[in-house]
Amino acid sequence: MKAFVFPGQGAQFTGMGKDLYESDESARKLMDKADEILGFSLTDIMFNGDADALKETKVTQPAVFLHSVAMAAAMGDGFRPDMVGGHSLGEFSALVAAGALTFEDGLRLVYSRAMAMQKCCEAQPGGMAAVLRLDDETIERICAEVSADGDGVVVPANYNCPGQLVISGNKDKVQKACDKLLEAGARRALVLPVGGAFHSPLMQGAKDELQAAIEATEFHEPKCPVYQNVDGKAHTDADEIKKNLIAQLTASVRWTQEVQSMIAAGATEFVECGPGQALTGMIGKISKDVTVEHA
Repeated sequence: MKAFVFPGQGAQFTGMGKDLYESDESARKLMDKADEILGFSLTDIMFNGDADALKETKVTQPAVFLHSVAMAAAMGDGFRPDMVGGHSLGEFSALVAAGALTFEDGLRLVYSRAMAMQKCCEAQPGGMAAVLRLDDETIERICAEVSADGDGVVVPANYNCPGQLVISGNKDKVQKACDKLLEAGARRALVLPVGGAFHSPLMQGAKDELQAAIEATEFHEPKCPVYQNVDGKAHTDADEIKKNLIAQLTASVRWTQEVQSMIAAGATEFVECGPGQALTGMIGKISKDVTVEHA
């Protein structure tokens, strides 16, 4: 069985999607439609913008989404997933590719999400750090200990693959956790160059704003199971998918568990669809018994 997976924020690069635009009519139509919906030339920034322009949240998230969905569209009959999943933002790409959301609605939600998260970061600054080579249980315990005084919070945010977990929260709490995690044996605890505490309680304001947009959007039953970040399990019910998508902004991305669930359901082949190859690397560390390729 074949699983198609879609990357999240951080996969962007200068020139992304230009080859698709020039070579495939389906991709070109989606990209032109995106510029029209957003009211500015996202494609110009994707094709010609510098790295700093692409790092702006209002650009990054729709750009990665657009590239991913356009790549799936360009595959034509070659896009026949038995299941789909996406990492954080990539879950929106997966939902569009599986037919649970229209492209237009997916793009609008992604842009709303980006703007809400940007606003939340400015109002409630936070940080994130990648912790390498330490077991999940120890990281969870230390995060809980550091947060116990109630003066701020740090939580596990992204369970990317065995030996790589990202934590998120108030900057001082993230730093304190990093110090303790290194003492506990982590190989590295690297503070990331991000302006917010994604997938933590500090995103509550963005979650509230996005919830209204999601609840006002029509979702459909997908053509194949969609594996979601909040529980790592397969979903086909439109109402459940909505509920999990709303919860995602303040919940952990359980990517390791999601990939393991796909494998347990019969996935033997994974195809990463979108910019970069971050998920290809993660999946290779989660299991050596499956094949992984980039679309």
